Amino acid sequence: MLINYSFARQVRLRRLYPHGGQRMLVVPLDHSITTGPITAGAALNQLVGQLARNGVDAIVLHKGSLRYVDHAWFTETSLIVHLSASTVHASDPHAKYLVANVEESLRLGADAVSVHVNLGSLDEARQISDFAAVSEACEQWNVPLLAMVYPRGPHIANPQDPDLVAHAVTLAADLGADIVKTVHVGSVAAMADITRACPIPVIVAGGPPLNNPVELRRYVLDALRGGARGVAMGRNIFQAADPGATARMIADLVHGEPAPVRIPEQLTIAAS
Repeated sequence: MLINYSFARQVRLRRLYPHGGQRMLVVPLDHSITTGPITAGAALNQLVGQLARNGVDAIVLHKGSLRYVDHAWFTETSLIVHLSASTVHASDPHAKYLVANVEESLRLGADAVSVHVNLGSLDEARQISDFAAVSEACEQWNVPLLAMVYPRGPHIANPQDPDLVAHAVTLAADLGADIVKTVHVGSVAAMADITRACPIPVIVAGGPPLNNPVELRRYVLDALRGGARGVAMGRNIFQAADPGATARMIADLVHGEPAPVRIPEQLTIAAS
């Protein structure tokens, strides 16, 4: 696989794997704009600390949240600043819009940025246009880009349809993302077909609420067996009775098995 990455982008990509290995555990904490508070008061800093100490590779936060989090945690984990937002109260909650930019995120200390696109939403055209603009800025500033692309919208009958998910990850790769987060299609074999064909690492979203550690382990292992390069798990970790212990359990699974497909560290870099 021939990838034209700059030196600076390579350095920042490697920072997304602070615990070594070839896969990543991401914990998105961007839900607060969408659905409201996920913690009370100073508890956000405590939560980030629990995650950072328990094998989480990267945490996704909105820019304002950084004012309430100890910067020292990010010597143990990586920071991804999320650029997209919408609320459940909007007339179209699937219409994501930009609330931050790449240069601003760099000033805040981000190792990477993330952007969200709902494939099939009524507002798809603007979201894809925003994604393309963010991608261009990431090229200019040599910043890794995580694209969260999900099939969601009024004409999406089955958001886990393998053809739709394959289209979602292809869109992310074609518009310049370095990593794509999408839904698990529910089949190891179908997921393997998708990840095998995608030229960038695919990580799966955390899935529906899972009621016990056995279900959680099975979900993560099925994703990894399907070629996923890790998981981006939010609620199933931060709403757990012990977020730190749950993060450690998932991190051990993600980091503990050999990766079946390529990672940024293994790419052959062409001279720019």
